[in-house]
Amino acid sequence: MQNVIFAGVGGQGVILASKILMEVAMNAGYDVKESEVHGMAQRGGSVDCNVRYGSKVYSPLIEKGTADYVVSFEMLESMRKLEYLKKGGVLIVNNDRVDPAPVKAGLEKYPEDLETWLSTNAGDTVIIDTAGALKTAGSKKALNIVMLGVLSNFLEFTPQQWETAIRAQVKEKFVDMNLQAFQLGKALYKK
Repeated sequence: MQNVIFAGVGGQGVILASKILMEVAMNAGYDVKESEVHGMAQRGGSVDCNVRYGSKVYSPLIEKGTADYVVSFEMLESMRKLEYLKKGGVLIVNNDRVDPAPVKAGLEKYPEDLETWLSTNAGDTVIIDTAGALKTAGSKKALNIVMLGVLSNFLEFTPQQWETAIRAQVKEKFVDMNLQAFQLGKALYKK
């Protein structure tokens, strides 16, 4: 059984990333369950998706301390999901910062030096600088696919399985850009 949490904010493609992982796992013959929470996503609020796959999955919910992977598209969102990561699990974090509404309004401050804190306190943490890959891909909207490329280094699926799933889930006119973004993400980290 594999438990993967995707976390980010509205507009970062968190839900599409989970749909692509679901497609890959289903095509590989796994039973797959997914749940998503996206309350104020349209206003830049938190979005998270749980994807569970294995020989038989009974619930889409991932309990605290049981996630094999937490893939966070934004630094602060990784903090919100950290308690779900199991001991020995992997936290994959984009080093980008998206200020939440209270920070934008000057009511709160964004936490200082999250990268250092996460690296020190979150066990196996992979912090990814996606800026160059997104520039090469030609769109910040490819963040979700770049992060999937990084995650793919940890999962057993073949490059062809990933490509098939991306082609199935992405609009045709964006397929080439997303396949490139996936390869760029894959190259950002090697196990």
